[in-house]
Amino acid sequence: MPRSLDGLVLAPVADQAPGQVGTRTRFTYHEKDGEIWAEYAGGDVVRGHLVGTRDGDRLDFRYVQLRQDGTTASGHCVSTVVELPDGRVRLEETWEWESRPGSGTSVVEQIAAGVEQVTAHDS
Repeated sequence: MPRSLDGLVLAPVADQAPGQVGTRTRFTYHEKDGEIWAEYAGGDVVRGHLVGTRDGDRLDFRYVQLRQDGTTASGHCVSTVVELPDGRVRLEETWEWESRPGSGTSVVEQIAAGVEQVTAHDS
């Protein structure tokens, strides 16, 4: 079984367009019995959530987010889980907005333990 994502904090390696996730966005992942979910925030994103499934090294999830300008957006993403040589996890993502036109690819990588503390927002 591939390495669990449960409890891992990941961040994008590059900024996307304004109003989207960027290098200041942090994702906190959870995983149990083939289900995955995460909370995310930072940069242009005030609060975001994703939920989906995992089958081996493939994630398939939907996401929704609230942006700094008060607008919301949602979409679909398929990711491949890759283990990096240093033991950290990388997700190679292909995504598409469902709430508006647009699609693309992105990469998020695990933040090394002890490098950064992430504070959870109240639900």
